[in-house]
Amino acid sequence: MPDAALSVEGEVDVVAAQRRTVRTLAAGQVLTGVAFGSTLSLGALLAKDLSGQDALSGFATAAVTLGAALTAIPLARLAGVRGRRFALTTGNVAALVGITLVVTAAAVRSFPLLLVGIALIGAGNAGTLQSRFAATDLAEPGRRGRDLSVVVWSTTVGGVVGPLLLAPGELVGAGVGMPPLTGAYLFSFAAQALAFALYALTLRPDPLLLAQRLALRPAAGSAPVAEIDRPLLARYAIFAVAASHVTMAAVMAMTPVHLSHVVAPDALTLAVGVTIAVHVFGMYGLSPVFGILADRIGRIAVVLLGQVLLAASLGTAAAFADSQVGVLVALLLLGLGWSAATVAGSALLTEATPLAGRPRRQGRSDTLMTASAAAGSVLAGVILGAVGYDGLALWALVPVAAVCGGALLVRVSSRADEGRGAAVAP
Repeated sequence: MPDAALSVEGEVDVVAAQRRTVRTLAAGQVLTGVAFGSTLSLGALLAKDLSGQDALSGFATAAVTLGAALTAIPLARLAGVRGRRFALTTGNVAALVGITLVVTAAAVRSFPLLLVGIALIGAGNAGTLQSRFAATDLAEPGRRGRDLSVVVWSTTVGGVVGPLLLAPGELVGAGVGMPPLTGAYLFSFAAQALAFALYALTLRPDPLLLAQRLALRPAAGSAPVAEIDRPLLARYAIFAVAASHVTMAAVMAMTPVHLSHVVAPDALTLAVGVTIAVHVFGMYGLSPVFGILADRIGRIAVVLLGQVLLAASLGTAAAFADSQVGVLVALLLLGLGWSAATVAGSALLTEATPLAGRPRRQGRSDTLMTASAAAGSVLAGVILGAVGYDGLALWALVPVAAVCGGALLVRVSSRADEGRGAAVAP
């Protein structure tokens, strides 16, 4: 049934539609945050358990990011044709199938099946990532960073609660006869199912379809607004988001494995759950602050702030690798740096791209982001085995330096464009 707000006749209350969209997306992020956060660190532990090798534990994060990479562009194209609602619910279905396969893989002790299931969960995460772009479809230009960050922030609730469900999940799973390390997937399955119902029933009008319709018929008495394509800024935004994500993913993926050598076995599940919960809080808890800063002082400035925070995190991880508290602080800073760079970079990508090309570029951004993280996670496992957690943290400084260098190149090019009278984004 078509959305009533998409009717060509009558007026559309865009402000009210945007408020409903942000509320729905925020609620969905809470649920998918629980679903993903409650099982995020279990993948590496299951991979280690089923394969019997620390070096192969990175394949779990590689699988989830590869699954997201392979489906980001198809889901973005699906959104462009069928709308955000259809793309998001498709991701929910993929995740539900993936969770079922992961639990089955643990029961039959199949490492390949585990990776397939985790990859499908990654496909669901690709849909979740696109929620932040859905928040900008109807947003006013001066509020894009803020609206985007509100949706990102909403993941805090589920993302922090999710990892804390690891220990209760094990108790529940043991009570119903589930394989070890899979009990929390019960919570993940329930949360994904609720998110599916939420998007299917309440994401109306569809924000992208409404934005596309409004772009074809400007307000009465006004001329169509010419949208400026800024490919250089768009490419930098894609690169900055991808590089920040690979830095975060590489270190985060190996943290549960590293903690297994630092913390006593009987305290490992709790230690991993608390550490990842703090990390996820860093990823999402202050995103509205970074969104407001991106709107006020500029997108690139906040991207660079993110790199400063990432560098501080990696320095802390290298210096205090053998300290559980040190690792905790490093993971908090790691999440904060990711948040600043992702919020500002995503807003920069949106405003540097005309509406017609946004789903395509957004899909490419998520594909590069997740594919790079997949490769980085596999490499992180090798580096961890070769030079340890502190050495991994130092190697992760390479993409941080690359993002800072890229910002300098963009600034120089922007000044040259200004000298020729070209408009540039902040």
